[in-house]
Amino acid sequence: MARIETMETLRAIYGAPKPRSVAKQLDHIDRHCRSFIALSPFVVIATQGPDGLGDATPRGDHPGFVGVADEKTLVIPDRVGNNRIDSLANLVERPGVGLLFLIPGVDETLRVNGVAAIDDDLALRTAHIAEGKVPATVLVITVREAYLQCGKAVMRSKLWAEESRIDRGLLPTMGEMLKDHTRSGEPAETQAEMLARYATSLY
Repeated sequence: MARIETMETLRAIYGAPKPRSVAKQLDHIDRHCRSFIALSPFVVIATQGPDGLGDATPRGDHPGFVGVADEKTLVIPDRVGNNRIDSLANLVERPGVGLLFLIPGVDETLRVNGVAAIDDDLALRTAHIAEGKVPATVLVITVREAYLQCGKAVMRSKLWAEESRIDRGLLPTMGEMLKDHTRSGEPAETQAEMLARYATSLY
């Protein structure tokens, strides 16, 4: 076994990309991408930290929560969270961003790459109000690349299949796992307590 360290070696293993996989890449949001984003309630945002490590974080809300301002511009509201702001902190110094949009029940995904700016313009934030709450900031993303990803990964994983759903009891509760991770001496938050807390703090 040898570590692959050059593009030449890598291409020797995989060969050239299929022509259609190259031709499908756009530099803007077309009507199909716009429709996909309008139906998507979930996107993964990938950024890069100062240590060179990648960072991926989920964002979710009602379908269409990511706005398409025009064919080159997306707007993502930043809902209330834990205030680690890892992604935002990364984007202050390194604005490159990758997005992966998913639609429940659809095997294909949409990938969008570009550069992001953090904006606290009140009018822009107010345009993305939800449940009466105005986001603290929005991400304004200038699109450089957009392309649909085939459904093979989702098909192999059977992500949306009913038989893929697991009994939540197979995992410890989030409270139990966090108690171990934080080495807390406090009692673990129960699943019921967590869900009650979430019910009043999603927005």
